[in-house]
Amino acid sequence: MGRAGRHETDGASALAVWLRLLSCSNTVSRNLRLNLKNDFDVTLPRFDLMAQVAREPLGPSLGELSRRLLVTKGNITDLVVRLEKDGLVERRRDDSDGRVQHVYLTAAGQDLLDAMLAAHNRWLKEMLADLDAGKVSSLYQLLGDLRQALHSGGETEDEVAAAAQ
Repeated sequence: MGRAGRHETDGASALAVWLRLLSCSNTVSRNLRLNLKNDFDVTLPRFDLMAQVAREPLGPSLGELSRRLLVTKGNITDLVVRLEKDGLVERRRDDSDGRVQHVYLTAAGQDLLDAMLAAHNRWLKEMLADLDAGKVSSLYQLLGDLRQALHSGGETEDEVAAAAQ
C-alpha cells in the first residue's frame, strides 16, 4: 500500500477512535445526568461544581473554579448563586483581596455531595460492570497515554481554560 493509502487508513482509524470516545463520553454523561436528576434533583454542572469546591485546597476562588471546570466565570457565578440560594455553598471574601471570593460547601452541601459521590461511584461501576478488571485497567492506561500525548503535542488544560474565558 502506498504512502497516501496508509495516511488515509490512519485518518479513518483516528476518526473512528474519536467517534468512539465521543460516543462513550456522551453515553456516560447522559447516564450520570439522568441519575443525578432522578435520584437527587441535581444537574451535572451543579454536581461538578460541588465536587470541585470539595477538592483541596478548600475554598477555591470563582476564577479557580472556572479554570478547573473549563467554563467562563459568568457560568460559575450563575451556578454558585443558585447553589447559595439552595443553602449548599457559601461565598466568603478573601482576607487579603476583597475583590476575590472563595466558595465553600455548607454542612448541607457536604452531606448532599457525600451521598451523590457514593451514588456516582456506584453508577460508574455499574456502567463498567461488563468489562473484566484487566480491560478496565488497560482502558485506564490507554486513556492516560492518550491524555499525555494530547498534552505533549497540544494545548494544556490551562490554555484550554484560558481560551474559554
